[in-house]
Amino acid sequence: MRLLALLLALVAGMVHAQTYPTKAIRLVVPFAPGGSSSLVARSVAAEMSKALGQEMYIENKGGGGGNLAMNDAAHADADGYTLIIGHVGSLAMTPFMEKNLGYDVNRDFTAVSLLAKVPNIFVVHESVPAKDLREFVALAKKEPGKLNYGSAGNGSAGHLAMEYLKLVSGIELQHVPYKGTGPNLIDLVAGRTQATSAGTPPLMPHVKSGKLRVIAVGTPQRLASLPEVGTVAEQGYPGFETSQWYGLNAPAKTPPAIVKRLADEAAKAAKSPGVLQRYAADDAESVGSTPQEYADFIAKEQARWKDVIQKAGVKAD
Repeated sequence: MRLLALLLALVAGMVHAQTYPTKAIRLVVPFAPGGSSSLVARSVAAEMSKALGQEMYIENKGGGGGNLAMNDAAHADADGYTLIIGHVGSLAMTPFMEKNLGYDVNRDFTAVSLLAKVPNIFVVHESVPAKDLREFVALAKKEPGKLNYGSAGNGSAGHLAMEYLKLVSGIELQHVPYKGTGPNLIDLVAGRTQATSAGTPPLMPHVKSGKLRVIAVGTPQRLASLPEVGTVAEQGYPGFETSQWYGLNAPAKTPPAIVKRLADEAAKAAKSPGVLQRYAADDAESVGSTPQEYADFIAKEQARWKDVIQKAGVKAD
């Protein structure tokens, strides 16, 4: 009887996959509108909607550092009609900082496709006498604990990027957590803090105005828009890598045929001219991967950030 039930479920799943989708698909974004996650979601969803023949609509659901949205998606029907934008924070950082999330990122979600990587950059206020990372590290070692860095909040991706830098370089900096990137940048631009790390979109306007100076980029390669700025790795810390990445995830037990269909269309969308052009404006790398490639990437990132979190003793608020 159990074998018969499994066969019937398999057949039902295959039939469902052949007709999928027959209605609109909800794409949950675990943050408020306006950030990089919304940019990635909107651009990819527009392309996928055309290919799938059904609307893929965005539902921004901020709160709890992404946990509200993750809980929603984790417990949604595994039928391909609820998807979520996965993020380095929600998939590779938060699980090692918080207990009792109400979901398990590895048990309750299926990897569909890695969509994009937005590079993290490290910046200092214009008054800081450091032209690059080497000079910044030397300054921090000369005056341990006197330099302050801000972040979008305790346990945020920017917070952990700076803690990662502290660990590999052996420097002491004081962390000043804010409630969001906006308040963090207000104080940094005013010179009340000295440094931060974040994705390129919110920082570049202040870099172009001369208020902030980029001392390093977190990606393995230099950025086209900042060819003169060295990576953290090439400035003395091999293997260092940090970026804000975004992927497409589905509830666990979503039929494999549907996952494959979504992954195929996501990969095509990521490489479409419109998406490539939009991402290039923010130095973002458009990816598009298979489910297995994305799952392997998540596992690698979890190992990286689990180590940083444990060594730095970071706990979410």
